[in-house]
Amino acid sequence: MSKISARNQIKGKVQSIKKGAVTDIVKIDIGGQIITSSITGEAVEELDLKEGSAVTVIIKSSDVLIATD
Repeated sequence: MSKISARNQIKGKVQSIKKGAVTDIVKIDIGGQIITSSITGEAVEELDLKEGSAVTVIIKSSDVLIATD
């Protein structure tokens, strides 16, 4: 894997890919929890993503918001 500055890296497996008109919804199982990512269909093809593919989820964000009622 290429070196990257983001420290929030989580290994997982693609659970499902739902094709969309512009973006695809990719669900990744990270050990019983699911992370959902919206990426272009072109990226899905370039990464050769399929159900069961081993991937690394990389989270880079300046803000994480939490809300309650």
